[in-house]
Amino acid sequence: MSETSAPPQQRAIEPKDVEACQGACGALQKELAKVIVGQRKVIEEILIAIFTRSHALLVGVPGLAKTLLISSLAESLNMSFRRIQFTPDLMPSDITGTEIIVQDPATGEKEFRFLPGPLFANVVLADEINRTPPKTQAAMLEAMQERKVTVGGVTRPLPEPFFVLATQNPLEQEGTYPLPEAQLDRFMFLIRVGYPTGDEELEVMMRASNPSGEKPKPIIDAAGISHIQKVVAAMPVGEHVFRYARDLVRCTRPQEEEANEYCKQYLTFGAGPRASLCLIQAAKAHAMIRGQMYVSCANIAGVAPSVLRHRIAPNFTAQSEGISADDIVQKVIAAIPKHDG
Repeated sequence: MSETSAPPQQRAIEPKDVEACQGACGALQKELAKVIVGQRKVIEEILIAIFTRSHALLVGVPGLAKTLLISSLAESLNMSFRRIQFTPDLMPSDITGTEIIVQDPATGEKEFRFLPGPLFANVVLADEINRTPPKTQAAMLEAMQERKVTVGGVTRPLPEPFFVLATQNPLEQEGTYPLPEAQLDRFMFLIRVGYPTGDEELEVMMRASNPSGEKPKPIIDAAGISHIQKVVAAMPVGEHVFRYARDLVRCTRPQEEEANEYCKQYLTFGAGPRASLCLIQAAKAHAMIRGQMYVSCANIAGVAPSVLRHRIAPNFTAQSEGISADDIVQKVIAAIPKHDG
């Protein structure tokens, strides 16, 4: 198959399915705009994570409405929501749940009863996940990967759909436990939440002075999200798009022959195979949100920064020259030619 060949025949999707999913996404964005000013790209990437049964990590300085954004999203999704405020004394059982002894008042018999933790929800906000010890982080990330928890020797599935949106403060590192690279890899996206523009900040101030602000209304439920996830999974992907995603990832690995010279100079290690899978999955949702019937290389490039930035490691040379992971990803995107015809 040539680099520019048409997408192969896969499970058919109907235009009406894509239109319906695109409409639901637009309605969600409209509801969130009642509470959140700007941050359109951040909102879109969170929705992509949800539509692909994945998880996202939001990184930004305090006061950028990360927590408000996630809680408002939960309101518009009409699904169960729990917020976990991570602290240094939080134990794994505090989030997974625990067994308690209950006595029957009639017979006096005692038995163990499972008390579910806050992980048993559709939407889980893991606030400041880097503030809790590695043992609790590991329990959280295991639940994210396996979508189940084991307590008292009994494995219990988490509700479907299930997704975790975690936040992290990049400034204050004292007394924190930064997530290791292997655990960061569990998040499809690392989303950078930036400062608002001048006009957006003015609107934030004016809205805050109005006590009767609007609240988002429920737009879609668990069944609706599951339907969108099925449509996204069925989006056709051409072989040339798979090749483009593969080339993007492989050229970040300094030890590989295909490595970009820029990556060889500035990276300690590059992205693993999970990055390739995430690029394809995220690009499917990226295409669906735009009403496309198949995935293009442009969709891959559109999601690449948030997929790759936490999966590559700039070396000391890059750090000393002020070159960030985002700078390297942009160089890689510019270096690999697209073949969308």
